[in-house]
Amino acid sequence: MSTTATATASIEVAVDPDTAFTVFTADIGAWWKRGTPYWNDAERGRELRFEPKAGGRLIEVHDQESGEGFEIGRVLVWEPGRRLVFTWRQGDWGTSETTDVEVRFETSGQGARVTVEHGGWDRVPSAGRGLPAGYSHGWAELLGFYAEKAGAR
Repeated sequence: MSTTATATASIEVAVDPDTAFTVFTADIGAWWKRGTPYWNDAERGRELRFEPKAGGRLIEVHDQESGEGFEIGRVLVWEPGRRLVFTWRQGDWGTSETTDVEVRFETSGQGARVTVEHGGWDRVPSAGRGLPAGYSHGWAELLGFYAEKAGAR
């Protein structure tokens, strides 16, 4: 992670870390709600998908048959039940402007604590000072959607 500001959010869910990871990754198309401001192309976006491996893509799918659309980022670390790290970019950023998202899945009580840290804002010259705080709010709302699918505690 970068040494500059980091957007953070976390939630506890009533499933084990392995299941929490699977719901976050394999079911992202089900919990990342359409009609929210978290899309690059709200008209064409149908779902999000991870290609489940290091080097795989995170895609905002525009064509469900082909699976193609806007590449949000690339998976850097794929450790089921433990850790997921991927690059992130918005459609209005330059193609070389990316940030990093790290998601940790840790045992907590009768379930798992899922923590998102989104950093690397110094690599996005167009990012304003308030952008990490806005992303913290956004990730918190998204984790709420995720918890509806995973089972909130």
